[in-house]
Amino acid sequence: MLRIAYHPAYIHPLRTGHRFPMVKYELIPAQLLYEGAVSASSFFEPKLVDISAIVLAHDEHYVSQLMDLSLDAKMVRRIGFPLSQSLVDRERYILDGTIQASLYALEHGVAFNVAGGTHHAGRDFGEGFCLLNDQAVAAAYLLDQKLVAKILIIDLDVHQGNGTAHIFEGHPNVFTFSMHGDKNFPFIKECSDLDIPLPDGMNDEAYLSLLQDSLDKIFTVFAPDFVFYQAGVDILATDKLGKLKLTADGCQRRDELVLHRCRQNGLPVQISMGGGYSEHIKDIVNAHVSTYKTAIDIFGF
Repeated sequence: MLRIAYHPAYIHPLRTGHRFPMVKYELIPAQLLYEGAVSASSFFEPKLVDISAIVLAHDEHYVSQLMDLSLDAKMVRRIGFPLSQSLVDRERYILDGTIQASLYALEHGVAFNVAGGTHHAGRDFGEGFCLLNDQAVAAAYLLDQKLVAKILIIDLDVHQGNGTAHIFEGHPNVFTFSMHGDKNFPFIKECSDLDIPLPDGMNDEAYLSLLQDSLDKIFTVFAPDFVFYQAGVDILATDKLGKLKLTADGCQRRDELVLHRCRQNGLPVQISMGGGYSEHIKDIVNAHVSTYKTAIDIFGF
């Protein structure tokens, strides 16, 4: 059975007109169920992650300030959400969802978190709607528990996974790969193990060719035994923030390239949704749902 982390707390109330499409976390499960892609039993509810897991990837002082809501105003502005206990709890549910999904992936080949992909959170900072970095924490947890030895983090959100690169800079057992808009947020980039900066206006074929070449190189040189995939859909031409020109078909083919490679190499993969800011929410939800359906087809659920 495909296992998918979901908690009602993922849908956090925001002021009217906020550009973050929080409603997608309600619509993705609803659409999957409506289309019959999964059953209700596929979903599991994460718990509040333990602090001891968070500090495997994040600075203890930053985590302490986050937990007691004492972050300074500058950091709160950098994050982009008003700080509250319910927001911090939401992030802790997301982190546990990704940890648990990674454990399910070890068992079943692939597993999802409806939220997550909070890749702008670095070791001692939050940024860009990200308080804590779910896939970085889960990767650190798997290594700490000695469940895997070499982890590849594939980040195909249109924005660089700067926080993930910051956390794992120089780490010999984690390879960070980010393929992102060159002239897009964050404007000060970190150094991933492999960064592919993309020009504005890139189309399907150019993007997919670069991705194929990059995956060939990484899987040959690094040879991971576990993959985290940040599957942001802000690469779409319809995205208000993305600046690329990929079609929905191109986005699906992107997922196929990544997931076929994982399946062919017998590599478990955990998938978090990442960003998406298209004007019409249906474009965001349909692209995310396509990632689930692609995984279902490739992994034979």
